[in-house]
Amino acid sequence: MFVGEYSHALDGKGRLVLPSRFRDELSQGCYLTKGQERCLYVFGQDQFDREVERVRSIPRTDRRYRTYARVFFSGASDQQLDKQGRIQLPAGLRTYASLNKDVAILGVGERIEIWDSETWATYLEGEADQFYSDISDGDSLDGAGGSA
Repeated sequence: MFVGEYSHALDGKGRLVLPSRFRDELSQGCYLTKGQERCLYVFGQDQFDREVERVRSIPRTDRRYRTYARVFFSGASDQQLDKQGRIQLPAGLRTYASLNKDVAILGVGERIEIWDSETWATYLEGEADQFYSDISDGDSLDGAGGSA
């Protein structure tokens, strides 16, 4: 499981050192892809396989499925950590997430998210803060409702 928030910087070649506590789980490789809210997702091999199965289970007749699958898979890049624990962030993914130098690396349970540091700070101050407060006050995460 991935947890925590870390600040790192991309090097001049678009490589990113991942936190040491994440490396064991990614030692067999990982997949990067476009995430929601303009971040990048990083999945270990096993979790990426589960994501593939989850996406495959959605009916192809659903236009939203087709769009999601296109974005998710077309942006995917398989990676191996180098000896320094770095991964290469392809230029297209860096552009998608507006990554220049300073990034926030987040452990989000089954995946890692990579955000531009300023974008992450803005997100935390706005939408995320309000939603987190709402859920903390008793709303259900699954949309089934709750007591307020």
